[in-house]
Amino acid sequence: MRELKILAVLIFFVGLTYWGVEPYAHQIMHPEVSPADFTFKDLPKQPTTGDAAKGKELVAAQCISCHSVSKEGIKLAMSDADVANTYGVVPPDLSNVAAIYDHNFLANFIQNPEATVKAKPGKYAMPNLGISAEDAGHIVAYLSSIANKNLTAKQITEEACVRCHNIKYEGISRVATDARIKEYMGSVPPDLSQVIKSKGEHYLNGFINDPQKLLHGTAMPRVGLTKDAQAKVIEHLEKVGDPKKDERNSLAFWILGYFAILTVLTYLWKVSKFKEVH
Repeated sequence: MRELKILAVLIFFVGLTYWGVEPYAHQIMHPEVSPADFTFKDLPKQPTTGDAAKGKELVAAQCISCHSVSKEGIKLAMSDADVANTYGVVPPDLSNVAAIYDHNFLANFIQNPEATVKAKPGKYAMPNLGISAEDAGHIVAYLSSIANKNLTAKQITEEACVRCHNIKYEGISRVATDARIKEYMGSVPPDLSQVIKSKGEHYLNGFINDPQKLLHGTAMPRVGLTKDAQAKVIEHLEKVGDPKKDERNSLAFWILGYFAILTVLTYLWKVSKFKEVH
């Protein structure tokens, strides 16, 4: 009976710490922020459907001086290294952007890149080209028509992240040198190999969706990934940075079972020994 009272006292104080003190401390050190917004409700609704053929003409006229469209066999005349040295990063290939980025985000971005991504003024390479909302809708329709809708998690991560970040654990490096991208962005973007461990899934889910919300003043722009695409990015970063997670989690049940059996045996041993004493 005495042991049960001691156990009850321990449970009370552990519970008080876990459900009382710890949440309060967590709230002070990591205040709650609004959840990730994959509708990008701060952006006005724009046309995202239109004439794909007209959009193709507009892309040819407005975009291919800086962007490649490998799906259509369109490549830049300069090498990626020269492009990165010129712009700071390699502008994205447009083949699959409509598969991973929100279409309304894309339509807004085409019209006003700097405001849409929440970049620091003068720190974003793509200028405002004066494209109308209607023409932006045609471009999104065209990009959607050529996009591969079945990209793997690794492909999405490379499309979305590797223009600025390295993933050295996979042997993946951005084209831009550290010196050039630091000149462009103000700091060298971190390697993503272990970011899942250093930041955690919960933080990344909010940060990727809107970096300024969690790290005000950061040079990282808002990229506009869809909910599914962002989940695939985090899934891949977890696979790279914590490849033994599933194995470790499955082993946990065996370890807990072992301790449960050991607890029962220890209690039975204690009862038998105390019978001898009393």
